[in-house]
Amino acid sequence: MRHTFAETVETDLQEKLQRPSAHQLRRLYEVNDEAGRKRATRQGLWIAVIVYILFSTNDLLLIPDVAGSAIAARVMLGTLALIVLETQIYMNVGIKWLDATSAAALVLGFAVWLIPAVHTSHAQSLSYFMVFGTIFMMGANLFFSFRFRLSVMASSAVLMTFLLSLTAFWPGDMYVLAFGTFYISCFVFTSYVNWKLNRERFNVFLNAQEARTQQKEATLRGEALLRMSSTDYLTGLENRRAVDERLKNYWNGWRNDGTGFAAILADVDFFKKYNDAYGHQEGDRCLTEVASAIRDAIEPFQGSIGRYGGEEFIILSPVSDRQGVIALAETIRQTVEKLGILHEERRDGTAIVTVSVGGAFTREHIGAKLEKIIHEADRALYSAKAIGRNCVRVFDPADPESSDESENIAALLKIAIKQDLVSLVYQPILDLTPSRQIASVEALMRLTTLDDIAIPPSLFIPIAERTGTILDLGRWALRTVCTDLLVDNHVECASVNVSPIQLKTPGFAASVAAVLYETGISGNRLAFEITEGLEMEMHSDVLRCISDLKTLGIRIWLDDFGTGFAGLSWLRLIEFDTVKIDRSFLHDSNTLRGRTMLKDIISLIRHRGPKILVEGVETEDQLQLLRDLKIDAVQGYHVGRPVPRESFQSKTIAAGVTAGPQLARRTPGFRA
Repeated sequence: MRHTFAETVETDLQEKLQRPSAHQLRRLYEVNDEAGRKRATRQGLWIAVIVYILFSTNDLLLIPDVAGSAIAARVMLGTLALIVLETQIYMNVGIKWLDATSAAALVLGFAVWLIPAVHTSHAQSLSYFMVFGTIFMMGANLFFSFRFRLSVMASSAVLMTFLLSLTAFWPGDMYVLAFGTFYISCFVFTSYVNWKLNRERFNVFLNAQEARTQQKEATLRGEALLRMSSTDYLTGLENRRAVDERLKNYWNGWRNDGTGFAAILADVDFFKKYNDAYGHQEGDRCLTEVASAIRDAIEPFQGSIGRYGGEEFIILSPVSDRQGVIALAETIRQTVEKLGILHEERRDGTAIVTVSVGGAFTREHIGAKLEKIIHEADRALYSAKAIGRNCVRVFDPADPESSDESENIAALLKIAIKQDLVSLVYQPILDLTPSRQIASVEALMRLTTLDDIAIPPSLFIPIAERTGTILDLGRWALRTVCTDLLVDNHVECASVNVSPIQLKTPGFAASVAAVLYETGISGNRLAFEITEGLEMEMHSDVLRCISDLKTLGIRIWLDDFGTGFAGLSWLRLIEFDTVKIDRSFLHDSNTLRGRTMLKDIISLIRHRGPKILVEGVETEDQLQLLRDLKIDAVQGYHVGRPVPRESFQSKTIAAGVTAGPQLARRTPGFRA
């Protein structure tokens, strides 16, 4: 069973390290700090041998008659012990063998000295000298770090050697009783002290072992918490915090060493529709599969991937040229497409989950700000989504849609309303019913720079939608239409283009109601034009907003019918008051095939009930054709060009069109 990252981290946080058994602890204690114990044993034996040999001075003073043989025994045994010890160290034997050598050296040191010493004629001196034999017993129990069993064995051997020596050296019963008692007491006392020391050492070892275990557990918990703080809980990828840190490292490498890299954004297409249709659990599963597939696919590019937003991923890679970025981005797109995750709720002819990919890479003159490369990748991603999704776009500074000019326009839009850089022009719509009047107009937005240079709507409207300034511009346009034309009854109705971004924004219908209340305009004098296109997603929020707008009395028109992919679905879901047929169908009507298609479209719409408006009327023949087809309304340069508010006079326009097209063309303000 595959666990999510959150479940894995929770398991890591709760998991306790397995404690060793008592037997395992004893084994660990035996080999604990072996290198340190080796050094201590080596140092201890060298000191013991040196002191042992220096005690030869006492031999000369107390037992001079056997001092020669006693001293020779001391030197020979001490030298042999050190040779054996150093050989063992050279052969890297275990500590237990070094301890055994040291213990044997202590026992033999006492025995080898004692054998010639008991033959001395200075019995009284030797009787006092024998007290120093307890030093060997203390050495076994106190001066070396022998384990308890070895220390008892060594000190017992020293005690037995002393007791055996009494058979050859018997100063008197009181001496035997006194010194025997002293040796036995020393044996018991030093053995007990050694037992206590070994127990304390073992407890210290246990405490240290537990402390190390707890520290390791704390370290593991800390690592788990660190992973949690830098990892996306769902996909297991780096989260935005970790990605930003990695991005800084890449950027520093670029600024300091000139090591280029690429930043790529991949956004799952129509993911909200997927979530709404299949549920959030399936949505999470989809994101996890996509993330895992991309992570595996970018390994050959030495890339890293993080989750940058809800359904947006960011890929960083040390790729520094345009072709490399394109290859990496296309690999990402194809990888997700090959997953074949079913997505039947899409309306663009694709039935699987795909991603739109936008990339940017470091280059000369990219600027000094880290955020710039992300902005460029984001603009490339927006461009990929705008041209149909499931495609790749790499930022091109020469492309006006994604160049720095786009950023300048975005900045300009933020001040457009306050600086009076945005304005409205109005294009008349001719009613072809018997009244033949200009009863309505379409409001069209215009934008100029601070130097009074016009920026086409095809350029600034997408940027306004991408940056969100379309919301402020939309409210301003609605209020301006009402005050320009409707308050003074210049026209009966005005239509305003509404962005999908506005319809998806919570409270949009309420803001429209507020404008109607402020200006005192009835809702049925306004028409909102919804453009059929890729960016309009038919989810519940949009449909609910349209329903609320219709409740206010606002007319809903479907603009540019026939140019997108969702027109028929919109006709099925929404009762439009008017459908505007795109100009391309009228311009193709000069052929039999084109005229037949135009008639078919008109017939289809007419059966659904809304009024029909045809755009792009540029000649009298086109106008007459639409009259013959009994179209409800028309719009185009032949009827009237967009004009500013000051030039708009509804009576003049109506009279001109009613009298004929030539008069309309002579009416002031109708020329482009």
